[in-house]
Amino acid sequence: MSLVADVLSGAVRGGTSIMYAGLGETVSEKAGVVNLGTEGCMLVGALGGFATAYSTGSPWLGVLVAAIAGGLLAAIHAVLVIGRGANQFASGLTLLFFALGLTSLYGAGYVGKEIHALNPIAIPGLSDIPFLGPILFDQDALTYLSYFTAPALFLLMVKTRPGLLLRTAGERAEVLTVHGYRISTVRYAAVIGGGMLSGIGGAHLSIAYAQSWFENMIVGRGFIAVALVIFASWQPIRVMAGAYLFGAALALSPALQARGVDLPVLNNQFALDVLPFVVTLLVLAFLGKRTLLAAPDELRKVFDNTAS
Repeated sequence: MSLVADVLSGAVRGGTSIMYAGLGETVSEKAGVVNLGTEGCMLVGALGGFATAYSTGSPWLGVLVAAIAGGLLAAIHAVLVIGRGANQFASGLTLLFFALGLTSLYGAGYVGKEIHALNPIAIPGLSDIPFLGPILFDQDALTYLSYFTAPALFLLMVKTRPGLLLRTAGERAEVLTVHGYRISTVRYAAVIGGGMLSGIGGAHLSIAYAQSWFENMIVGRGFIAVALVIFASWQPIRVMAGAYLFGAALALSPALQARGVDLPVLNNQFALDVLPFVVTLLVLAFLGKRTLLAAPDELRKVFDNTAS
């Protein structure tokens, strides 16, 4: 496999967990709620999924538990910010640190354990397509599922009544009340559903990508997902593309090292770890206010209140 194909294949595989989390945060923010605890939802999903897969031998049961774990943590955030009116940023960060402590405490016994993981499956015929085949069709099942998740979420948002309610909660929340809907109900569903998707993203990391559990294994992917939603202008398809961009940033160094390319930065693990965040900052700096202007109106109120 060529260097380009190797990096692109790694981009798809490494970006899938970020994509799930980014799509989950898109759902939440479309309803007007920011969840900086996305990283925490990924963490509890990663541990819950791995522990279940280890205990039961079923990786898919692990994915289900991961979704539930991510949804439960997001539900706490929803209660605090929707039910009690807490600051959205403070609540999200608090839950992140709660998840860090919780997973460190209960995850210690799973370090070094082996599970029946979701291994890559080459799709007959499609995986033999020159160049694109190994990139797109020699992946794990959760990655294949992600190919349909972003388009399905886009169609849900623009073509269905639930999608209309979701967008209305983020754009003109008072309209929901006029038509007999409860704003809080729509937002609760959005935040919890977003947490479940983030939990699945964590499960992909522990059950399919790394196929292991270690403390704080998300290492900032949740924050990348939150930033990704902003510069993707809250559009699921753009979130998908952006996730692959960060996956490529993660895959570039291993691909170069495997080919014996000797660059000073490759010998500095700290520089490699910070690369995806540098990409995030550069993109945000380039796009600037232009992306924030595309934010749902209710979400801009959150940013404005925090700034003031």
